[in-house]
Amino acid sequence: MVELNLSILLAGVVAGATPVVLAALGETITEKAGIINLSLDGTILLGAMAAFALSYETGSLLAGFMGGAAVGAVVAGIVAVFSIYLGQNQVAVGFVLTLMTRDLAYFLGNAYARLQGPQVPPQPIPLLSKIPFLGEVFFSHNIPVYFSLLFIAFCWWYIYRTPLGLQLRAVGEHPRAVYARGIDPRKLQVLYAVCGGCFVGLAGAVFSLSAKPGWGRPQGAEGTGWIALALVIFGGWHPVKAALGAYLFAFLQVMGIYFQGWFPSVPAQVFQVAPFPLMIFTLVLMHLAQKESVLSWAEEKAWMKSIVHMFSGAAPAALGKPYRSE
Repeated sequence: MVELNLSILLAGVVAGATPVVLAALGETITEKAGIINLSLDGTILLGAMAAFALSYETGSLLAGFMGGAAVGAVVAGIVAVFSIYLGQNQVAVGFVLTLMTRDLAYFLGNAYARLQGPQVPPQPIPLLSKIPFLGEVFFSHNIPVYFSLLFIAFCWWYIYRTPLGLQLRAVGEHPRAVYARGIDPRKLQVLYAVCGGCFVGLAGAVFSLSAKPGWGRPQGAEGTGWIALALVIFGGWHPVKAALGAYLFAFLQVMGIYFQGWFPSVPAQVFQVAPFPLMIFTLVLMHLAQKESVLSWAEEKAWMKSIVHMFSGAAPAALGKPYRSE
């Protein structure tokens, strides 16, 4: 029987959710600007491969993380340019790119499969890591984990508390109004698509240099991009809610390990697959929470109103509709 230690469980959730948090927040930024980037899954794989290969060849973890971010920026930039300036369908371009980058990752990374390379060491924060319970859960990790926690707060502050964040939201809601203020919506959309792509590429780098060190086939990062896309919807295009969804997903994955020990007669594949339908079920609940009939019913019940509000969220009005100058 596997013993459940709450602090170890939650520490595993915080660490395991890091790449999903980065990918979900990166896509939140991109979609807030009105661009849909469906290339996340392949981008994460290619970013993971590039990060490991660069770190292996140079011996520098920084080079690896920069390489992963650059991969994400380039792929997202292609999606943005093709959709905004060339008038191509964003969904189609992103879907083709996720297939191409996935195959490219495995083809180019074949020489690095199963090699031992550098990985990010744990760096407990002095004093804070000694705090009972909280120290083990939040302050006994490595730099990528700390960065992801800070990035959640930064995204919320930037999007909702700064003039630049107001521009970001405006270009995703009403790009013509942004143009009327003397700002080129297309350049702004490309900028935020590239910025969001950087963090998707970083998510891949975290996989191969921290969360699941090394490169191989299967890498273990497959499907993360699709989960991140779902979490953006789950979070109602709000960075904090999307991050909470990432931690929920990581919690379900970690609990699957415990369930395997508690119920050895149940096939392990059941617990490995379980987080995915549970996330789909949560998305269905969120969809229902946005229906007018449900909102009207919840208005009469204070406790239900707060729950429905937590699940509610609307996509940017111009999402998937790039600005066309007349």
